[in-house]
Amino acid sequence: MSSKVLELNHELSKLFNELWDADVNRFVPGKDYTIDLQEKAGFVQQSSGVARDSASEPLFRYVNEERLKSIKTFAAFVSLLDNYETSTGVAEVVTPQEMAENNRFLDAILETEVMKLTHQYLVRKNWSKPSLNDFKSQLYDIWFQLYTRETGKGPDSCGFEHVFVGETKHGKEILGLHNWVQFYLQEKHKQVDYKGYIARRKKSRPDEDDQVLSLQFSWKGLVKPVGSTFIGVSPEFEFALYTIIFLQSQEKVTREMVRLEEYELQIVVYRHGKYIGTAYPVLLSSNNEDLY
Repeated sequence: MSSKVLELNHELSKLFNELWDADVNRFVPGKDYTIDLQEKAGFVQQSSGVARDSASEPLFRYVNEERLKSIKTFAAFVSLLDNYETSTGVAEVVTPQEMAENNRFLDAILETEVMKLTHQYLVRKNWSKPSLNDFKSQLYDIWFQLYTRETGKGPDSCGFEHVFVGETKHGKEILGLHNWVQFYLQEKHKQVDYKGYIARRKKSRPDEDDQVLSLQFSWKGLVKPVGSTFIGVSPEFEFALYTIIFLQSQEKVTREMVRLEEYELQIVVYRHGKYIGTAYPVLLSSNNEDLY
């Protein structure tokens, strides 16, 4: 991790707040979902399979599943979550049906105001072409194109799988899984066990209407000491933020500090060649960033 002090990026803060305001598909805390913030999580070493379960209840008490099914972008997003072999080192096979689902998802998000504003911004910066078809192809490449995470094993990963679905490495470590819908569905199917929150500076515990949280959880028998995630936002909103950060830099790791609503965040994007390796928000001062 570099010691370079990050300064607030005012241009991106302004843009991301515009995208936040444009995100009409976002779920409203207390109305479209309720969360149960029980106890503060304990410290756990990375790759440890054991953590004290501080939270007796699941994170999500309620999610409006009718909205998940009826909003086009959410419905198309959910259809992608079962398309992947979550273990790294196991080659992925993309069927024609899965390719069609990827395209349907991109078509759905490209109809939203969030992605229209994103496209306009990227075109102004000369990071994307004006043609919507070109933009869609660009998104397909950086998010869905398969690549190899484990050498010699064949293409076993892609940006979408890592960030939104989650992966496991050698049965010892959770990679990615930074999406609240996947977290909720996995929790509902008893695959995820929420173990507590990590508080941020100047706030001893999160509020139930906070839409960025740092969590500790286990998944497939493995523990993630700290996972930072947006809660309630639409898939197009996350796609927009991470795509913008990815395209603005050729660095292996890009970190941008932004103020989004009341949150001071670092948006972190790792590049895997021409593709997204991982991307996530860090709620600043919530814990050791290296654990993400």
